[in-house]
Amino acid sequence: MKKNAVAGLLLALTCIGTSTLMGAAPATASASPRSNGSVPAALTHPGGDLAPQAGQAAAESRPHAHSAATVTPALPRPTGPHPVGRSTLHLVDSSRPDPWVPDRKARELMVSVWYPARKATGRPAPYVTPQESELILRGVPQLTDLPPDTLAKTRTYATTDAPALGRKGGRPLVVMSPGMSLPRATLTSLAEEFASRGYVVAGIGHTYEAVATSFPDGRTATFEAGRGGQTPELGEKVARVRAADTEFVLDRLVKAGRWNRLIDERRIAMVGHSVGGQSAAHLLPVSRRVRAAVNLDGSYNPRTPAQDIGKPFMMIGNPRQQPGTSGEQGSWDAFWTHLTGDWKRWLTVTGAEHMSFVDYAVLQPQLGLPASPIDGERSLRITRAYVTAFLDTHLRGERRPLLDGPSAEYPEVKFWGP
Repeated sequence: MKKNAVAGLLLALTCIGTSTLMGAAPATASASPRSNGSVPAALTHPGGDLAPQAGQAAAESRPHAHSAATVTPALPRPTGPHPVGRSTLHLVDSSRPDPWVPDRKARELMVSVWYPARKATGRPAPYVTPQESELILRGVPQLTDLPPDTLAKTRTYATTDAPALGRKGGRPLVVMSPGMSLPRATLTSLAEEFASRGYVVAGIGHTYEAVATSFPDGRTATFEAGRGGQTPELGEKVARVRAADTEFVLDRLVKAGRWNRLIDERRIAMVGHSVGGQSAAHLLPVSRRVRAAVNLDGSYNPRTPAQDIGKPFMMIGNPRQQPGTSGEQGSWDAFWTHLTGDWKRWLTVTGAEHMSFVDYAVLQPQLGLPASPIDGERSLRITRAYVTAFLDTHLRGERRPLLDGPSAEYPEVKFWGP
């Protein structure tokens, strides 16, 4: 991307705030980038307004959510026809210092890339590293009796560095961005599903914005982005950082030989959860690469984009995101009027909470934390179905009637527009 285009993109995203979405990251919870100090409780307080209440209720009702016996978490199996491979990339942007830890002279990112594989050979892809697992669990008092590597043993369905299944012309790319304080791993069940259906998926780990990010040399960076508390200035900075991270990752993927051959850079969409979703929404109108985007339960701050959005856009949220009551002081109502394209959707899922759209929907109850009113596997099945239908429609040009209106198969999903 040319320098003036990048400058325009960053300027357009400058005023994105995070408000409640940054509730997972109190300034007092920061740890040094090399330490294993206290961190935000990512499982129970990931940036939404429902999960913290559930975690608090659990803490009050029982000091430990379960015994320390055997807990083997598992994600839902992907349903597409392809086996899935996953590679992990360590990318270094030497053109800028790290915005959260200034003595780091380059911005380092860890990116997970899921893709259709020729065959399921190799070792299973780990969910998180043992160090990441320990830091995540340490932030949840009712889970401290678990072995620290419990989450590292989570069952996934991708194999590490499996040979990719190529396709003439390349495959559409889905860029994914997690919620504030959440590791990129929380998007795994969605990413594996999309990859099993023929997409390449890049999950970006925004370093120092997650509870823990492990690097190949053994370092584990912890949370730093919440120093100073929840302020508009902090929200603006998060927006600028995520915009630059996304553009850098796209640059590297389309220029790297292995991924350039696998990816069709003319067909790129972005899917984000929480602050990742609202950031994708603000990025969409000003990005020359991203053709369509999905916001998974991210409230908007600011409530209007820098430019009206004429590209395909879908937002899916919990019931408090429905019209007239749409969380964050009506942010979805305000944002909706700035979607001016021919294709847009506003959906809510009955019984869903903030975490119902990512892996913690199933992992929380498996670990002994309270479940959402809607079953976790059911909510992930719904999210997979509707987001896949969106991607098929806008990256493959395939009609998906599921997006036309209410479905008897998924009666929990309410359509509010258009």
